This record gives sequence, C-alpha cells and structure tokens, in this order.
Amino acid sequence: MHDLIENFFRRLSQAECRLLLLDYDGTLAPFRIERDQAFPYPGVENRLNRIISREKTRLFIISGRAIADLKPLLKLKKYPEIWGSHGREKLSADGKYSLLEMDEEQKNGLEIAANFILENNLNDYLERKPVSLAIHFRGLEKNKILELKDKITDNWNRLEREYNLTYSKFDGGLELKIPGFDKGSVVKNILAGFSHPCLTAYLGDDLTDEDAFKALPETALSILVRPDFRETAATAWIKPPEELIEFLDRWIKIDDTE
Repeated sequence: MHDLIENFFRRLSQAECRLLLLDYDGTLAPFRIERDQAFPYPGVENRLNRIISREKTRLFIISGRAIADLKPLLKLKKYPEIWGSHGREKLSADGKYSLLEMDEEQKNGLEIAANFILENNLNDYLERKPVSLAIHFRGLEKNKILELKDKITDNWNRLEREYNLTYSKFDGGLELKIPGFDKGSVVKNILAGFSHPCLTAYLGDDLTDEDAFKALPETALSILVRPDFRETAATAWIKPPEELIEFLDRWIKIDDTE
C-alpha cells in the first residue's frame, strides 16, 4: 500500500490544486477516555501550521466532535475550514459559522433521548453535540458495553422511527443524529467548491470515515490511520504517530520546493 503513497506524492509535486482532508480523534490525536485531554500527537500542530501558512495546500479538518470542543484541543496559529459533528457544523477559514438546523420533531426526539440517559444514570457516557447525542463505550468492560448497547438501542430504535432520527456506530460508541449527512457528504461538498479538479488526500481512522473514503474520486488517496489494520475502503494504511508525521513532512517538503 505504501507504493500508492509514493505514487501520490509524485503526482502531488505536479498538482496545481492540493487538498488535505483530516479527521481528528484517532488520526491527528490519540484516543483518550477523558475526551477533553485528547491533544494532538507531538509535532502535529507545528506541521499543520506550516502547511496552512505556505498556502500551497487547502487543508480541512473533518471531525465527529463539536467544533467548540475541538478548537481548545487543536491550537493552530490560523484555523483552516473545520467541519464538526460529522459535517453538521461548519466553521470557514474566515470565521463564519453555520449549523444544519433540526426541526422541532428532531429536537424533541434528541431531548427525550437525553432524558432517558439521565434517568438511567448514564450521563458519564454521554456527549451532547449541537445536533446529536453520542454514547461512548471506550475503556469499559465488554459486559458493561453490551449492557449499555442493549439499553440504548432499545430506546433509540423507537426514537428513530417516531422522530425522524437515525443512529450509527463509531469506533467506541453510538450516535443519535439527523439523517442524510455524513463525512462523505462533506467530502462531496468540499470538492464541489472547486471549479477544477484538485489532487486530494483524506486521512481518517473511524468507521465514520468510511463514507469519506468512498466519496473520494479515483485520483485521490484515502489513508486509514490506526495502529492496527481493519477492513476498510481506504487505499492505504499508516500507523500513527511516526508514519503520520512522516506523511505530513513529505507533504511539507513538496509545498516548500515551490
């Protein structure tokens, strides 16, 4: 798979338009049970700052986190365009914020779900986002995870039917959300904003990144970033942090040669 990366960098050196799309948790930063402590791997922020400042590459962050939770962790001199909550929030590079609105029915459904979690003393596992709820299982014993899943999915199956919501798995939990938008939608939206083809790379680790991998054009490079390989639609696999840092350094070297 590293041959694909070598070929991509040869093409990147000739590309007039370059896009680098990056997931956050598990890709730029290690997973932490204390989610407010999931800071980037050492050296990542400096390298992102260099890529952004050179202005040879358009860089995007596409995260499942709420943008308000992400920015305190990723401290950059100048922020690129950030898509949060799996694309339901957008913060443009010039600071303009937008949010995919919910209808009243969906708001009520999420509120009922949140109350159910509180009533069952599951608040420690809850992450509230602007337009979704996530339950995190990371760090729990297998029996506890199965117990939580059964309890939550019984409730969410009903809410899904009655309140026009949907839920999906991610690496370490479940999320109840508005249907019809995912990281694949974000990729398509970003690419549609350019009038000419751009050579694109997307780096991600999670099940939610699979939608993005599948949305990329054939010319793009999709990279699974995680210590252990799993089945994926990505065309290449690297292990963080060493191979992630090496990838960013090679990108910077190409940007710096112009």
